[in-house]
Amino acid sequence: MPIQHLKLYHYPASRSARSKWMLHEVVGDAFEVEKVDLYGAVQYSAEFLRLNPNHCVPVLEVTWDNGASRHMLESAAMVAFLADAFPEAGLAPSPGASPERADYLQMLHFGSTWMDMMLWQIRAHEHVLPEPERDPRTVARYRKKFREEVEPQLAARLERAPFICGPEFTAADCIVGHTVFWARGYGLCRDEIFQRYVSHLSQRPAFGAAFSDVRDFVLDATQHPLSARFTG
Repeated sequence: MPIQHLKLYHYPASRSARSKWMLHEVVGDAFEVEKVDLYGAVQYSAEFLRLNPNHCVPVLEVTWDNGASRHMLESAAMVAFLADAFPEAGLAPSPGASPERADYLQMLHFGSTWMDMMLWQIRAHEHVLPEPERDPRTVARYRKKFREEVEPQLAARLERAPFICGPEFTAADCIVGHTVFWARGYGLCRDEIFQRYVSHLSQRPAFGAAFSDVRDFVLDATQHPLSARFTG
């Protein structure tokens, strides 16, 4: 069923940037973006909670040409959906039981779960939670785990090919690439092989479009209304 309209609820450089990147890859600029003031705690308003009861971005509103619509709430699901919805972009192995499809899905979800979980714990305990609620042991644990367990797995792949699933860019790179950029902001993924990877990614026009608003991102959330409402 053809898609008529796409609207992304977004905050710069957050997880919604993955979805914005993928949208630019498959439809260029032919989608609507609404910025959500996360630090102003807009995501806790009754209006936004009707869109996403998890009070976060991204939210992707998909409207089909028969008038049906759906709100998607998970960035990895959005990325995978868009890759399959626009196969002409060539950003995913064809659906089916192929080794290539299995590897692609594994890495897409590895980036959005395992890697993301560690990076979010680091960010929450360094720049989001109020000082009395922070736990430096959590930060140290996940920094060590990321450096000693995650980075070697990624590096081994990037030694073999320029992108995470091989010689060609795929939707999995929107997820893993975003988490690598996030990790580098916290002093991780600093080896030359990761610099080479992010250089490949940053040459893509869709990447530049997705992160054109990165200067609007605010690192420390503790001085904003979000701090009083944050639940994790």
